[in-house]
Amino acid sequence: MTEKRVGRVRFMDQQRVNLDGFAHEDAALGLVAMSSPADPVPSLVVRDGHVVEMDGRPAEEFDTLDALVAAHGIDLEIAEEAMALEDVALARLFVDPAVSRSEVVRLVAGTTPAKLARVVTLLRPPELTMAMTKLRARRTPSNQAHVTNRLDDPLLLAADAATAAAFGFREIETTVPVLADAPSNAVAVTVGAAVASPGVLVQCSVEEAMELEMGIRGLVSYAETVSLYGTESVFVDGDDTPYSKAILAAAYASRGVKMRVSSGAGAEVLMGGAEGCSMLYLESRCVSLARALGVQGVQNGGIDGASVAASVPGGVKELMAENVMVMARNLEACTGNDALMSESDVRRTSRTLPILLAGSDYVTSGFGSIQRYDNMFGPSQWNAEDIDDWLAMQRDWGVDGGLRTASPDDIAQLRRDAAEACRDVYRWLGLADFTDEHVELAVDAVGSKDLGDPDPMVVLGAANTIRSSGLGSLEVARALQECGYDAAAGRVLAMLAARVHGDHLQTAAIFDESMNVLSLVTDPNDYAGPGTGYEPSPERQAEIDAVRQARGVEDLRADQEEWATNAFDVVGAAEQGSDPREVVIGVSPGVGRTVWRTLSGLPVVEVLRELLAGLEEEGCKARVVRVNSTLDLGMVGLQAARLSGSGIGIGLQGKGTALIHRRDLPPLANLELYSMAPVITPALYRLLGSNAGRHAKGATPVPARNPYTDEAIEARYHTSVIALVALERRCVDRALGNEHLQVTL
Repeated sequence: MTEKRVGRVRFMDQQRVNLDGFAHEDAALGLVAMSSPADPVPSLVVRDGHVVEMDGRPAEEFDTLDALVAAHGIDLEIAEEAMALEDVALARLFVDPAVSRSEVVRLVAGTTPAKLARVVTLLRPPELTMAMTKLRARRTPSNQAHVTNRLDDPLLLAADAATAAAFGFREIETTVPVLADAPSNAVAVTVGAAVASPGVLVQCSVEEAMELEMGIRGLVSYAETVSLYGTESVFVDGDDTPYSKAILAAAYASRGVKMRVSSGAGAEVLMGGAEGCSMLYLESRCVSLARALGVQGVQNGGIDGASVAASVPGGVKELMAENVMVMARNLEACTGNDALMSESDVRRTSRTLPILLAGSDYVTSGFGSIQRYDNMFGPSQWNAEDIDDWLAMQRDWGVDGGLRTASPDDIAQLRRDAAEACRDVYRWLGLADFTDEHVELAVDAVGSKDLGDPDPMVVLGAANTIRSSGLGSLEVARALQECGYDAAAGRVLAMLAARVHGDHLQTAAIFDESMNVLSLVTDPNDYAGPGTGYEPSPERQAEIDAVRQARGVEDLRADQEEWATNAFDVVGAAEQGSDPREVVIGVSPGVGRTVWRTLSGLPVVEVLRELLAGLEEEGCKARVVRVNSTLDLGMVGLQAARLSGSGIGIGLQGKGTALIHRRDLPPLANLELYSMAPVITPALYRLLGSNAGRHAKGATPVPARNPYTDEAIEARYHTSVIALVALERRCVDRALGNEHLQVTL
């Protein structure tokens, strides 16, 4: 029989990190983050302008990946110089501020997949962050959102797309639980995004042929779910080749649709085709393929396989190293952080934070801006539940993670505008007729669970009509205009015009809200050490700093004044008491002047009611005195004790902190202390009053204790404490002395 584990271990077993899977390294299965014994030794032999050997394999043994990389993925004019560099020498260039980004990119263009993987392996985690800061293509960071729901409900999709755009996402990706619904989802998200902002790029991630069809019709403006793999066997299992991906990339570009490929560690392991190689080396092959295909960028960093990489030692480091390889190859980097890597909040934050600090073309390749349960890609690393956390992290570090605070009023109006626009467009186009009640539900919905049980055939019918009729974004724009949504119609047309110009096909391109293209060409990353590179403008920094929860003294003053009463009357100067059963309650200077309610939400008069009731239960007399000379709780309590006939006093600050003091003790000593004001209940204040009475009678009561709590009291209340102290500080006046108060309860 197994011996029962001790309580501390049982407690540890219950933590959410233990829901994650952890694996021993197994090179045969490819369960190695970096540097597997099967990884090839870097090599490159060129004769007559042709690669005859690459990474230990002669040309006659090349598979399709090798052949494409050798023919189109390596700059042979640079190769001899780059391959001759020692690995550590090249790695140091990645982080040396004196070496420009362009020089690193120039040299990396001449490296083979094995060479680049070995170089990046040498970078420690802080060095990966430094390398990413320097090597990302676009100067200005951005972010991408997932907008999906379990019902494929168009009105909810439109409202959620508008919400995502309001928070600052510049790309919105949707998908479907029912494949045939895809055209409807694309229209709904396009409408919602256009209602909220110009220049938001939209995609609908589905089977490649349907996705391309929607792109040609203008219903989507970018694509990224074109998968690459690091071994030929996995490509074959998927009935695909690198060359078919090249054809698809050309098809998208020819129609003005932005496109990047998707890859990432763990895919080959999951499909049993890792061939014993490390995840980083296989991903280096994918990134080299992407360069050879001529695509704009790569979505990597594990993606669906992130949890596989994270299960082995060094796996999270490997995920970031993948992203750095993309940047070093001079491609747009959409740096993962989409699939939920861990059930541990600490682990998922540790995976993302270095990238947030370094900045990226897209910090997440799919922040689930909707509820976790509505994310049809599976829960993201970050979801609607985490938006406030993300905004706070940006503010904490003063960095741009692509998002901004949206006011509750703006969100409400945008959701209504988007839902109504979507309803009207569907009605005008003859796709569906949604009720006013449905609009109201979509506007207020947290997620699809709040919509009841709508008929799924309505969405399917709309999608079939869109597909069979050949409807495109031009018809969507006309419908918006006919229904009175001129601004949104203009934004849809502007995106069509942009596809003709093609400027957003530049590497790492996004549109800002003025439809300017920011890209490697127009907004190149110029980081070269301290004092250089991207810094948020004052206006952008103000957006980052202005989280809706931030409060100042004036906010608190307004809150406090709502609770103001005339319950406190000064009846004269406080005199020395002589009754041995008297206990004086000393209150701080702001009580009854600027402070009326404690941090726990209790009015101060209610606190006094409980303290007085406790003293009365012990047969003691009570007197309330306002100590005007100090804010210090110890001194307030000590002065109360010195005025008391029994020599026992209670000190009470406006924020609710309280103690029992005795006249002969030093100021910082006391008999009992309630230090955690936010969690002190009326019953505990009454107990404190009772114990003060017992002390006055010479007894030694069981001390009152602060209640149990695992809440972050300091984090939640310190800003309020600072504001309360500021309010009370204004009332400190030694000339007033100690005032005897009459309190009306």
